[in-house]
Amino acid sequence: MRVAVLASGSGTILDAMCDAGVPVAVVVVDRPCGAIEVAKRHGIACEMVERTSFGDDFDRHAYSRTMVTVLEAAGTDLVVMAGFGTILATPVFDAFGGCILNTHPALLPSFKGWHAVDAALAAGVKVTGCTVHVATEAVDDGPILAQQAVEVLDGDTVESLHERIKVVERQLYVQSVLDVVARGRV
Repeated sequence: MRVAVLASGSGTILDAMCDAGVPVAVVVVDRPCGAIEVAKRHGIACEMVERTSFGDDFDRHAYSRTMVTVLEAAGTDLVVMAGFGTILATPVFDAFGGCILNTHPALLPSFKGWHAVDAALAAGVKVTGCTVHVATEAVDDGPILAQQAVEVLDGDTVESLHERIKVVERQLYVQSVLDVVARGRV
């Protein structure tokens, strides 16, 4: 199974996947970021499908069509979003529907969206966590594959809670991806 990892950040999830033996064939980033160096260090091809606009003029469908071209050229079987900051549109889900995984820093269906950790703290919950799910066009709404709870501690900040969630997330996501690869299907 050929895995494509989509990333926008430091590449810690990518690094954990490579260290665990996930067969990453290509890394695709949407901006200059640390994941590029992680891919290079692991000897993995890296493509940039740069997002040049973050305003109302961003053409999500055209961007997604370009993403499909890159993923198909790499012979991708499974798409793994690892802190990817661009929401993808219909063309990606038409091409890879049911074969795109995502991780989210909350126990879905609670606290969907980019600011999940902030929302959990604002809601005053005592437990949050992370979720691995099949990505769909509806953001943070696909079938759940795995979840793990993380206690919210007195005095937690967004940063401290998010760091504890990331530790759990790296382990849970890597194991979930390895399970999918071993089965040969999501």
